[in-house]
Amino acid sequence: MLENILLVVSILLIAIVLLQSNKASDSGQIITGGNESLFQNTKERGIELLISRITLFLGIVFFIISFVLFVR
Repeated sequence: MLENILLVVSILLIAIVLLQSNKASDSGQIITGGNESLFQNTKERGIELLISRITLFLGIVFFIISFVLFVR
């Protein structure tokens, strides 16, 4: 039963991570000197904040279920 829940959580976690905004491409512009706003402190708002919180929740659930399965 827990294995099935872990499988569903894993698939949801992969999907939600793919939905996040791509900040890695912005960091690649450090070398070329572009994107002066890279180190500015920007807050996530709206849907980005929701996606970040869902990612955090699914990550915590994933590790808890994995730990329970490992100990069992």
